[in-house]
Amino acid sequence: METTVRSRIIGICLMILCCLSLVQGTNGWGQTIQETKVTLMLDWFPNADHVPLYVARDGGFFKRQGLRADFLIPSSPNDPPKLVAVGKIDFGISYQPSVTVARSQDLPITSIGVLVEHPLSTITFLEESGIRTPADLKGKRIGYSTAPTEIILFEAVAQSAGLTREDYELINVSFNLTPALLTGNVDAVVGAYRNYELNELALEGKSADYFPIEKHGVPDYYELVFIASDKMLEKRKDLAKRFIAAIDGAIQFTRDHRDEALRIYFDANPDVRKDLDTLAFRDTLSFFATTQVQSSKKWQDFMEFAFERGLIRKKPVVEALFENVSP
Repeated sequence: METTVRSRIIGICLMILCCLSLVQGTNGWGQTIQETKVTLMLDWFPNADHVPLYVARDGGFFKRQGLRADFLIPSSPNDPPKLVAVGKIDFGISYQPSVTVARSQDLPITSIGVLVEHPLSTITFLEESGIRTPADLKGKRIGYSTAPTEIILFEAVAQSAGLTREDYELINVSFNLTPALLTGNVDAVVGAYRNYELNELALEGKSADYFPIEKHGVPDYYELVFIASDKMLEKRKDLAKRFIAAIDGAIQFTRDHRDEALRIYFDANPDVRKDLDTLAFRDTLSFFATTQVQSSKKWQDFMEFAFERGLIRKKPVVEALFENVSP
């Protein structure tokens, strides 16, 4: 009897030890399961758009998928597509228009998921400018940062209001969109984000308004997407699936636990401008992806727009632009 009881106790202890080893990240034989390191290059410097990324990294969502993510900051928003294509980094954040252009030039990158599902880009102006409708842009000086994309987007909005290229003046203000408005160098800017520059202007004591470009001649598109190389998707698709699964969970957490998500972001980026990013985060919440199943129509519509407007010279196959790796 004593032997039987002792055997049962030993068996229970072994079961407990086995369960503990699994919880602690072992394979049951005492060997630690190594997390897979992945690199993600942001589209620009850390900002409120990236809150779910820091939640995924520092809130344990990547870890639950067996991943350890290192974030890289680009010197230019054009860097992620190029570096992903040649395999220098695993994943990048880019824009649907940029992916469309890159794919039309045979760059082997594909969108595998969504961070921000609608355009943040706008045409922004001070309320004191007297601009109330897109038609009021006639005779105005319009600032922009990057060509040709922002020029083409503005021209589509202007044309929808019945304006021609002779009706306005386009001025390259680099990335100084807010200063250009504050100094009066331009009357409006294209490319200002509705969650960022408008709040920046408000903090400077200036009331501003904007035209959402997707309501005025531009098709709705994904502002920020995650990209991977064709080679990655061919040989390591499971890695991409786990990456997007972690992102999806982090976005949902961000939406459900806003204060905690913002705290995680600020802890990771103590030098950011907290007053501005708090307001920007508030205005970004409704734009974060609600699904990781990308819309074929959305990709098709923007590709047709880009071709008709001369942003791309040839149409890529729509199925090559994106792949839904999320189950």
